[in-house]
Order: sequence, then structure tokens, then C-alpha cells
Amino acid sequence: MLRLSIVSLSFLLILTLCAGSVAAQTLAEQLGYKATDRLLIVNNDDAGMCHSANLATIEGQEKGVITSATIMAPCPWASEIAEYAKNNPDKDFGVHLTHTSEWKYYRWGTVASKDSVKGLLAKDGYMHRGVQDVLMNAKPEEALIEGRAQIQKLIDAGVPITHIDSHMGAIQMGMHFHKIYVQLAEEFNVPLRMASQATMEKLPIVGAKTLRKELADKGLVFPDYFIYEEFQTGNYGQANTKEFWTNFVKNLKPGVTEVYIHATIYTDESRAISGSAKKRAEEYELFTHDQDFRKLLKDEGIILIGYRPLMELQRKKRP
Repeated sequence: MLRLSIVSLSFLLILTLCAGSVAAQTLAEQLGYKATDRLLIVNNDDAGMCHSANLATIEGQEKGVITSATIMAPCPWASEIAEYAKNNPDKDFGVHLTHTSEWKYYRWGTVASKDSVKGLLAKDGYMHRGVQDVLMNAKPEEALIEGRAQIQKLIDAGVPITHIDSHMGAIQMGMHFHKIYVQLAEEFNVPLRMASQATMEKLPIVGAKTLRKELADKGLVFPDYFIYEEFQTGNYGQANTKEFWTNFVKNLKPGVTEVYIHATIYTDESRAISGSAKKRAEEYELFTHDQDFRKLLKDEGIILIGYRPLMELQRKKRP
């Protein structure tokens, strides 16, 4: 009996040490890379928003360095990119949870029935234009209903979704809305976009500092770093696009970083929709056709990945 107890204790000790070893691994190591490797996810937000965005998303993934994209399910052109995603399951597509409709003339409503999400709708029947309008007028339960409907719409269309994020960060700005964002990630068992720890510590929101750890303890997976302050302090709208991204790449830290862009082909359609059409077109050219930028990534030893490896890791942790 004593010998059996000693063996049992030894076995438990081994299990504990192994568990500690796994917990101590960096995200890069858990994905099969070295801790010193610099991994980069290039996500194209706003896929499905318009035809020009779809064309840029497809070409950027097939010929460029865009490794992932997120689809705006309520938008008129979502079905086009959903069909492409269905027919190209090797490509990486997530859901760009959309709770705002910000453009002046080009608008959209909800996927869920209007009666079930009244607080998400402005007087004109479309979604609110701004994030604060959503936070002041909508209930978290309505945002949850709409988010769930958007994800299910794309799943029903055959999109093998790999992750979720939030358009304009609408349901990431307040903890009462962020909870439903996390709930959707848990329900559909997919990774979610999260701000870097350094960003979370600066937010004047109760609980923000410990949120990443809490979600990681639940088995949710998300990149180590996410571009945010660089956009805020770098006057990105007026900055030289190539110079901005060149400097960013050179300063990447070891681990997994996600950057988001809005690559869109410069057309009459894109110009009519958005005042940022020129900047979006510059991102499309840089991340799709620029050979200097492609060489920079290679010379810097940057490893390009999508969200699918993170999704597979998460589903091992919480099947």
C-alpha cells in the first residue's frame, strides 16, 4: 500500500510538472515555433463591406502577404466573399462582428430581426453610425443576439470561420459589452482579437488589466500583441503608408502580433463609400504587390501565419 501511494504521488508530481511546463510555454512555442520567433498575422478587416474590398481581400491572400480576413456579415457584398471562403477552405476567414454602420450614404441594417435588436438601430432603420451611440442605446443582450446571428449566417453559408473581432471595437469598449464578445468566442470556440497587455493597462475600465489572463485561464487563445497605440500616436491617416509599416515590422517583438488593415482596390465604388479610400488602396498595394515590403519581411525573418493555428490550439485546450 505504501509503495502504491509513493507511485501515485510520483505520477501526480510528473503530471504537475508537465502541466507547469505547458503553462510556461509562450504562445509561439505552443504553436510549434521558438520563443524568439516573430510571428505576424495580417488581418484584412471589412471583407464583405463592398466589392472593391472583396477583390483586394482575395488578391491579397492569393498573391500578397495578407494571411487572414474578417467578414462583415450584414453588408450587401458579404455573400460574395462568403462564397469564396466556402470554395477556398484553406484561406483564413473570421467574422468582423458589426454593430455600427458608419458611412454617410452606404448603410446596412442587422442580420437578426429588427424587433429583437431595436436598440442597435438608429431612427433611419440602419445601425447606429458611432460606437458611443451603440453603447448608449443598445443592450448587451441585443448585441449578443446580433453577433450570434452574424456568425451563424456565415457558418450557414459554408464559411469555416477561424476567429472573431469587432468592427470599430464597438463591443470591446465597455466591460458589459465585452462580456458578450467573450461569450461568443466561447460559444463558437474560436479565438478573439484582444488588445495587447500594455494597451489594457492604460484603459480606464475596471478589470481591464487582468482580462487577458482571465480569458487565457478559460482556454481562449489570442495574439500576444495587437497594433493600436501606433495608430493613435503615429497620425496614421496622414503618414506615409510604406514608411509606417516598414518601421512597424522592424520593431516587431518575439511572439505573435496581429495587425489589421483595410485593403481595398481604388475604384469609383470605394471612393463613393469612404473618405479613406486612398489610404485603403495604399494598404492594398503595399500588402499585395510591393516587392520591397515582401523582401523586408523575409530579411527580418518574420513568419506569416493566419488565425487557424490559434483556433486549432484553442480547440485542443477546450474541445
